[in-house]
Amino acid sequence: MNSIVTNEYAIHLDVNKYKSLNQLIESLSPSKIVVITDSNTHRFCLNYLLSKLDVKCSIDLKSIQAGERFKNIDTCKELWHFFSEITLDRKALIINLGGGVVTDLGGFVASTYLRGLAYINIPTTLLSMVDASIGGKTGVDLDLLKNQIGLIVNPKAVIIDTHYLKTLPPEEFNSGVAEILKHGLIHSESYWNLVSNSKIALNESLNEIIYQSILIKKEIVEKDPTEQNLRKTLNFGHTLGHAIESYSHLKKGSQPLLHGEAVAIGLILACHISNSLLGFPKNKLDRLVQLYSSYFTKFSFSKTDINEILNLLKFDKKNTNGQVNFVLLNDIGSYTIKGDVSKDLIFNAFNFYLEL
Repeated sequence: MNSIVTNEYAIHLDVNKYKSLNQLIESLSPSKIVVITDSNTHRFCLNYLLSKLDVKCSIDLKSIQAGERFKNIDTCKELWHFFSEITLDRKALIINLGGGVVTDLGGFVASTYLRGLAYINIPTTLLSMVDASIGGKTGVDLDLLKNQIGLIVNPKAVIIDTHYLKTLPPEEFNSGVAEILKHGLIHSESYWNLVSNSKIALNESLNEIIYQSILIKKEIVEKDPTEQNLRKTLNFGHTLGHAIESYSHLKKGSQPLLHGEAVAIGLILACHISNSLLGFPKNKLDRLVQLYSSYFTKFSFSKTDINEILNLLKFDKKNTNGQVNFVLLNDIGSYTIKGDVSKDLIFNAFNFYLEL
């Protein structure tokens, strides 16, 4: 399996990925390296990475607290202060070792410190391998509003190593499956069939699925790097999914949903709305429901919950002039952006989900 080369950086998945990483670091000749982890990847992944590095400069380590609720400006300030304390200069290199929280936040703090340090992403979750670490989106949440603060700045490289997936609990692995299913829905019948005809698991076929998912995201990002049109399709299921995720963190006594768990619900809702408005095939919606049941536990919503979720839609980054814009599908691989989705249609979609 070859590396995937984008316009500005390479994504290394092959057997020589760490050789490529060390060669890149040598060519960058950094004054110092900082490896950012969270408390989980510090424990389960850091030593493995350090055993693969062969570099001449010193390496500093910084661990942040694990979890979406720490993806905020306070954690950024903690990292910026650390960078200052160890006197990083503009030749320093940041390596982000973790899931989407670490790669999003680590990329953001690197891109803003001293007006921009080089960074490399080494994703450790399935979700970050196929989505968060690819494409140059960096950012943090504003309170519990997803990714409201951020930049699009590409890494110097991304290293994909499925060894790290062995450390994941099942729910974290399945969180990544939601993004893979999304890629299938927005891209093509052939990829949808690949990811929907058998259960995605940590086995030999996973490498090919990850590879194809990355190619899909690469193709979309290179055609629309600043998300003017086509790149918005990567947010299919995310308009409601992000609102659901944020609300699950806000609601007292509720178990916060993982990003992929919320997106999986968002995919069903978006496909149901697509069926109602655009005639998205009902048999494909039904197949998505079957897949959801094999990977995820159903979440419960009251009418009050749904109204609160709808109130959060006004913060979606695709909105224009106060209008909520939904990415919807005519069919697999054929999208439309609609700004006139009624509240009744959204409630109908939630009712459909609740009756599964």
